[in-house]
Parts: sequence; structure tokens; C-alpha cells
Amino acid sequence: MTYDRLVCANCAAPVSEGRCPVCRANRERLQQQAGGMFAQLSPAMLVALMIVLIAVGVLLHQAA
Repeated sequence: MTYDRLVCANCAAPVSEGRCPVCRANRERLQQQAGGMFAQLSPAMLVALMIVLIAVGVLLHQAA
């Protein structure tokens, strides 16, 4: 979930604006959670990785 659409229950402003301490704390927490394993990869890199995995799977299937 992205924080750009969340509304703070404390100040009723978008969390992405960080108007109050609650907004700022939640914005920081959500930004830290967003850094997953594949978050840094571009879509082109993900497609290339998928093609490589499919190719390895096909080669392993033919060898067996």
C-alpha cells in the first residue's frame, strides 16, 4: 500500500504531506517497509530475470 492516498485520522490531511507528528511517523514507517527485495529492480530487469528463470527451467526439463 502506498501512503499517497492515506488520510491521517489525527489531522485529516494526506499522510504524504506529513502535517502532524503522526503523519510524519507513519510516512517514515511506510517508506521503510517499501524497500522490499525486488523494489529496486526496474520492470525490464524483472522481465529479464523471468526469462532467465524460464530458460533454466526448460533446460532442466530437457536434461531430465
